[in-house]
Amino acid sequence: MATNETVLPKDDAEPSGAKQSEKLVIAASSLGTMFEWYDFYLYGLLATYISAQFFSGVNETTAFILALGAFAAGFAVRPFGSIVFGRVGDLVGRKNTFLVTMGLMGLSTFAVGFLPSYASIGVAAPIILVGLRLLQGLAVGGEYGGAATYVAEHAPHNRRGLFTSFIQTTATVGLFTALLLVIGLRTLLGEEAFASWGWRVPFLVSILLLAVSLWIRMQLAESPVFQKMKEEGKTSKAPLKEAFARWGNLKFVLIALFGAVAGQGVIGYTAQFYTLFYLERIARIDGATANILLVIALIIATPTFIFFGWLSDKIGRKKIIMTSCVLATVTLFPLFQLLTHAANPALAEAVESSPVTVVAHDGECSFQFDPIGSNTFDTSSCDIAKAYLARSGVNYSNVEMPAGTIAEVRVGGRVIRAPDPAALSGEQRVAAISAFRDEVGAALESAGYPSEADPALINRPLVIAIIVAIMLLATAVYAPLAAMLVELFPARIRYTSMSLPYHIGNGWFGGFLPTVAFAMVAATGDIYYGLWYPVLVAGMTAIVGILFLPETFRRNIDN
Repeated sequence: MATNETVLPKDDAEPSGAKQSEKLVIAASSLGTMFEWYDFYLYGLLATYISAQFFSGVNETTAFILALGAFAAGFAVRPFGSIVFGRVGDLVGRKNTFLVTMGLMGLSTFAVGFLPSYASIGVAAPIILVGLRLLQGLAVGGEYGGAATYVAEHAPHNRRGLFTSFIQTTATVGLFTALLLVIGLRTLLGEEAFASWGWRVPFLVSILLLAVSLWIRMQLAESPVFQKMKEEGKTSKAPLKEAFARWGNLKFVLIALFGAVAGQGVIGYTAQFYTLFYLERIARIDGATANILLVIALIIATPTFIFFGWLSDKIGRKKIIMTSCVLATVTLFPLFQLLTHAANPALAEAVESSPVTVVAHDGECSFQFDPIGSNTFDTSSCDIAKAYLARSGVNYSNVEMPAGTIAEVRVGGRVIRAPDPAALSGEQRVAAISAFRDEVGAALESAGYPSEADPALINRPLVIAIIVAIMLLATAVYAPLAAMLVELFPARIRYTSMSLPYHIGNGWFGGFLPTVAFAMVAATGDIYYGLWYPVLVAGMTAIVGILFLPETFRRNIDN
């Protein structure tokens, strides 16, 4: 690790403006990466439609969680893509490696647009879908490290944070582009046509983006740092062994993962995905309105990537990253509670004035998630009660009772006793469960629980302000990250070393966040319970980073 410890003077002289070649590097790398993130994020934005098309053999709640699970599958393999393509990038070069990853991504995304639904080919549909997501994940695993390394190795020493912050905007800009297209199509086609076939169009359009992206990337030359190493015969012959089998480098891989990237991953995906899913599935805002609110917040927040990247060149990377992680641990719960009040005030008021409680023996209650769709949740009175509330997205708490107690649902002061399935059979059981659901539904309606948010009551400016606040946490932690990861590792194994912690942090800690968080909500009935996941991970990152993460912003990265 001694090879990258050279410290630059503060007044390291660079030209007042970036050279034309440097501007081309930033523009081409950023634009190409933005298209790749557009492909990857489309799936998350269309999860509701995809759950209906490819997971229609199970109940609605399970279908949505399975759709999120397939979304997460692409994240699961990103670390493996980083190992494969990181090694190739350190062996043969940065440019050619991310040309290959781009081709894989574009073709996999295009294929989703033609994939038959569950109704057409049965279980083969979700299996093929997951396979395509795995290919996308492998491709993204090789993309980010290449683009970040390529730009950083072209950047002036005292402006690496600024230059690489343009790469950091690409994920958000890709999401923004995908959102605009989805909103435009939903408006143009109408909800019925979009849900039937219009959702496929954004996937099909990706073939055009692939052609443009490949053409742009092919105009670039190889990184000067890699080219020099190649000419001098100093490239690594075994980058995986050097990166992960030698403690001197491996310890910084671990510090980067647990002391920076894990927190960044959960904060970023909370801001860009969990907020959207929360608005749609919990606050019950219609999808089009939720998308528009998110787009407006993205427009406001995205320029701050550049600001925080520039700031990290002045005061350092670590201060900004750690501050964001600490703030996330203490503000996410109050921010989402405020978001509920702003997005659906009737729901927030009902939760406070008429709380819902399930009174039952916990040992007789199942985990309210059925991945294969075989559980009808009707074998115990507790399951019958919780299944209805989970499917309705109602916030509830649990009161433990002795074994054998017949479950009750309490809505404010009203008590509804669940049927005992052991005492009923056949049509009697079906009728009793149906009557129970009707009675609970009437009690919820009487207590003011809305089936959907009233558009006239949504405080749109406040919703946007809250999302922007959450996004500022994400831009602050993400903007300096690429420069810091590049600066942590020596040039000969940089692509490999930085890619793995980045994609474990984003692919596993961040990518699984929507699935894990919504499963936690479904299991507990607490609409805020899923936030414990990002809060605890961000807190861990803050502790590890403050104690062990070095400051890197004045290091020389040329060797």
